[in-house]
Amino acid sequence: MPATRPDHPTEALAAFVEEGSVLALTGAGISTDSGIPDYRGDGRRLRHTPMTYQEFVSSEHARRRYWARSHVGWRRIACAQPNVSHHCLAALEEAGSVIGVITQNVDGLHTAAGSRRVLELHGNLARTVCLGCGDVRSRLELQHRLEAANPWFGDWQVTYAPDGDASIPDEVVDGFEVVDCLECGGVLKPDVVFFGENVPKDRVDAAFRMLGEAKRLLVLGSSLTVMSGYRFVVAARKAGIPVAIVNRGPTRGDADAAVRIDGGLAETLEPLARRLAAAPA
Repeated sequence: MPATRPDHPTEALAAFVEEGSVLALTGAGISTDSGIPDYRGDGRRLRHTPMTYQEFVSSEHARRRYWARSHVGWRRIACAQPNVSHHCLAALEEAGSVIGVITQNVDGLHTAAGSRRVLELHGNLARTVCLGCGDVRSRLELQHRLEAANPWFGDWQVTYAPDGDASIPDEVVDGFEVVDCLECGGVLKPDVVFFGENVPKDRVDAAFRMLGEAKRLLVLGSSLTVMSGYRFVVAARKAGIPVAIVNRGPTRGDADAAVRIDGGLAETLEPLARRLAAAPA
């Protein structure tokens, strides 16, 4: 479906959302205003290599590096607060325009903003899971255990990276002590989908059921580079479900968008929420 370029794109988006039964698909761009970096940065891929699942499970050094960096980076995730865009989506759900949110983010900010029906496609950094016995626990509990195991570990001058990561000196990583599962002594992993790891099938099935309930798909803050998100645009196109995309910079789904806005999310969603729902606090 060719994209339209109205003189007033917010009006086109308002008409799109006013029809109701809208499913939102969100990416990292919706959380940048909360101080959480994304992988692209104004459309340019950042110089950051994410941890892969294969590397994490096969290398003790890789796991030490991951948890040392995460020990610092988690603080930013834990302190992050929902921004205007998160609150606008929650308001639109409350008003009945949005039926739910599928998010590629792992920061939990949609739920914190008050969205009730949220499917976290890639998991949530607030949890850990044992690769041995499957025990799931709070990431905060692990943070306390890591602090106890590494009392020398101070506040470093760091560069924060996406997904709770941070850049720290290699010599600091080498001395970092990782803790194991309290139940079985197995390897602990954040309860998120790493690059190279498959999204659990039951989660994918649940996401497609949500799409099956929708009459429209609204993509917010995602370049759709990764297939785990782009597949919902492909499925919407095949099902004849109109797609609207709001993102700063090009996306993989632009050719499929009935409405396309190249701009910031807050400046787009806030007037929309004020028009269609109670203004977010």
